[in-house]
Amino acid sequence: MKRIRTFMISALCNKKGMEMVQVAILVAIAVAVGIIFKSSIVDFVNRIFGNLDAANF
Repeated sequence: MKRIRTFMISALCNKKGMEMVQVAILVAIAVAVGIIFKSSIVDFVNRIFGNLDAANF
């Protein structure tokens, strides 16, 4: 248990650990935005593919 705690503290204190935290926060924000605007995103994608299908690409 102490080994895990030491690893977590060292990961959060060094630069590489901070980069991992930043990436995790950005991923969490992207997922949250995707969930919040899910219906808008689905409507947009369906409209785009509908237009492409109508243009006979």
